[in-house]
Amino acid sequence: MPKTKTKKAAQKRFKITGSGRILHRSTRLNHLLSKKSSKRKRRMAMPSEVTGKQGKAVRQLLPHDH
Repeated sequence: MPKTKTKKAAQKRFKITGSGRILHRSTRLNHLLSKKSSKRKRRMAMPSEVTGKQGKAVRQLLPHDH
């Protein structure tokens, strides 16, 4: 049986916490920032959680991180 490999692109984009939650960086924070409110930009700067079926898919890409 060959070793399972971690998808490096997924490893750079997602973080699995000690409790097993998957965090990712928010989108839409690269350009056109002048029209976004400070509150919205502040909220988007925080990592958010991946849940449901997408979380299951990410776990398959990161077999050794959980």
